[in-house]
Amino acid sequence: MKAKHFIAILGSLFIGCVVAQNESNNIPALSERVISADYHKVKGPFNTMFKECIGAGRANEGLRADWQQQLAYVKKECDFRYIRMHGLLCDDMGVYREDKNGNPEYNYQYIDALFDYLQRIGIKPFVELGFMPSALASGSQTIFWWRGNVTPPKDYTKWADLIRNLTLHFTERYGSNEVKTWYFEVWNEPNLSPGFWSGTQADYFKLYTYSANAIKSVNKEYRVGGPATAGAAWVPEMIDFCSKNAVQLDFISTHTYGVKQGYLDEYGNSGTVLSKDPMAVSGDILNSRKQIAGSEMPNLQLHYTEWSSSYTPTDPIHDSYHQAAYVLQKIKQVGNAANSMSYWVFTDIFEEAGPRFTPFHGGFGLLNTEGINKPAFYSYRFMNQLGDKELVNTDSCSWACKNAHGIQVLLWDFTNTHPGDSVNNQMYYIRDLPAKSKGKVKVTLSGMPAGMYTLEIYQVGYRVNDAYSTYLSMNKPGQLTRQQVYLIKKQNDGSPLSTEIITVKEKTAFIKELNFRENDVYFLNLIKQ
Repeated sequence: MKAKHFIAILGSLFIGCVVAQNESNNIPALSERVISADYHKVKGPFNTMFKECIGAGRANEGLRADWQQQLAYVKKECDFRYIRMHGLLCDDMGVYREDKNGNPEYNYQYIDALFDYLQRIGIKPFVELGFMPSALASGSQTIFWWRGNVTPPKDYTKWADLIRNLTLHFTERYGSNEVKTWYFEVWNEPNLSPGFWSGTQADYFKLYTYSANAIKSVNKEYRVGGPATAGAAWVPEMIDFCSKNAVQLDFISTHTYGVKQGYLDEYGNSGTVLSKDPMAVSGDILNSRKQIAGSEMPNLQLHYTEWSSSYTPTDPIHDSYHQAAYVLQKIKQVGNAANSMSYWVFTDIFEEAGPRFTPFHGGFGLLNTEGINKPAFYSYRFMNQLGDKELVNTDSCSWACKNAHGIQVLLWDFTNTHPGDSVNNQMYYIRDLPAKSKGKVKVTLSGMPAGMYTLEIYQVGYRVNDAYSTYLSMNKPGQLTRQQVYLIKKQNDGSPLSTEIITVKEKTAFIKELNFRENDVYFLNLIKQ
């Protein structure tokens, strides 16, 4: 942050539960963390790759009214530009069949209804091509409750014809200039065989070749990529194959999660353990960028089209206040290495393991099924409110930015409190987990233009915009009444912790001291009057 003139040494922010806890437990004073920025020292444009794309479960869920309402809300608050989802070509989207003579028949009415809605709210599709229509499949193997067919096509030419016809349809309906801005990603996690792909790596590369050629035959400027693998796999192999075989490749896509074991938990039955590696998730992304830079195609875009703390749809860390700081920590660590990091997913309206039976079940979403904001939602809302110019700031767990309206500071503490391999996430993060003090943080902004400002302070942390803790206090009802939904939303609605008018004087720094706890997130918004 910066400042040009301004004086306000507002006393330490009083957070009752923290102060009371520290005093009653006689916790010794901790060292003070200092975040300093100068209004006139601009690092450069603020990198917004974090909101380039967001995930969703499957395409058919996007035809639901509540799904659409939640996406419109998330788009408005967090401004995601693209959305990626599974199942666009599955039978429940009614895309493909063959007549009695084996001739293909195409139908895009469900896709049109979904994509037209996306267009109306200003979000673009990151088109995942999968899974296999049963009439085109070489086998019957499926994945998930909604039975996505994971076998290669029985006829690769018919597959290519489907992809070409679909691409032509998109062009006719939305125009080539619009479709040029989309991304086409071939399949999902083909390295998880037989889970997501019953074929081999060679079979996947064949599928990719037919798909890429079909898309490029419609318009050579349309963007296609892959391999959409789990665990950051196959990146060098994908580039090597495309380079040696003159196959078009416009971007690399892959996935990563922050738990220590496995990559597939189809029905959410496995226990998980949050990795203690401080570079979990971010280390994979930095390595993928390194692999691309050292390849025959060093300038490829890199899109992480799935990421989160955990790969399972029943991991309570997703609901926990710890997730908010985790999200910020990983995005900050990645820096400019990725062109996008697509959080998996925006809503708990997500049925890979079937319809969910409880309102908080460890689902992937930023929102639960009733549209209640989880702590991680606020991380994305706060990042979206940061200004377009990033200020020089040496603190590794914060951003300071500015725009025409004022100055913003987003700061957090991520502390991995997980006890280790002896306890699964499913046993640990369902508990009431009070946060220990981390001492004080002093925010100093120098060089700010003199004048009046509205100072808004927002917080996310233990029992602050922490919907799961409110749910726990209700004794975890299996179903929520309308009144309970209203109360949880009202108590965790993201309202400012405090709002006040301050005066910044010439050549005086703005200073604000905050009491910090483990995994707290603060957003300071100074709005010029």
